[in-house]
Amino acid sequence: MSQVAIFTDSASDLDRAAATAAGIHIIPLLVTFGDETFRAGTELSTAAFWERMVAPDAPWPKTAASSPGEFRAAYEAAFAAGADAIVSIHVAANLSGTMKSAQIARGMLPEREIHLVDSRGVSMAEGILARMGVELAAEGRSAAEIAAVLEARAPDMVMYVVLETLEYVRKGGRISGTQAAIGTLLSVKPIIRLRHGDIETVDRVRTRSKARERLLELICERPIERLSVLHTVSPDVDAFRDDLLARVPDLDPAAVTTELVGASVGPHLGPGCVGAAILYRAGG
Repeated sequence: MSQVAIFTDSASDLDRAAATAAGIHIIPLLVTFGDETFRAGTELSTAAFWERMVAPDAPWPKTAASSPGEFRAAYEAAFAAGADAIVSIHVAANLSGTMKSAQIARGMLPEREIHLVDSRGVSMAEGILARMGVELAAEGRSAAEIAAVLEARAPDMVMYVVLETLEYVRKGGRISGTQAAIGTLLSVKPIIRLRHGDIETVDRVRTRSKARERLLELICERPIERLSVLHTVSPDVDAFRDDLLARVPDLDPAAVTTELVGASVGPHLGPGCVGAAILYRAGG
């Protein structure tokens, strides 16, 4: 049986230890604070990222894709360890240069079988697909078959998150200081959706409790196949998870992970957010 190695990147927000145990290889992206650059997840943990992120007067972090050379080295290591082929699932191409680096690396290894999959999402929208890839590989599917299945399911992936504060959107240059100030005074909580590679605000709700109720409604508007709860150091993520699972009783709670959003998406959301990455049932 062909040995297929599954790759993704640190923007997937997969727990690195759990991913390694499952057989998922993670390419670290880069995050820079001032004049310090780190490989996310290896040189800077997600917890350490958030400590820096919320520190008083902390420099605004910048993120970047890993180099093609790093991708090539990781791919070559997998082949040297016995892989016959690779399926590499990455953050949406219109949101990051990661796919481009992976494409260049694949071009450096023309004799090798490497399939690239654009998740059309970020965070666990790609992490869930990577887990599916491992499951398909364990079933004996070929790399080409795995890539085709994941590409077909990517449009069913959606990510929702409700912002706790507009301050970090302002810092990232997405809205003006005046807009942020007005929104804060009105206790506006925007609900963000990432779908098909596009980011949009789907609702603006007054107060945290109303925003989270609306978030639950949006998440549960279609039949759910898989689910991962997301947060940015939110103190009440467990309560949100309980409320969400109560609305989807057909899902096995043990299969629903809770993941801390990391350096690739976290700067644009800020702390205190909750949300979910959802794989909806095909045709649902």
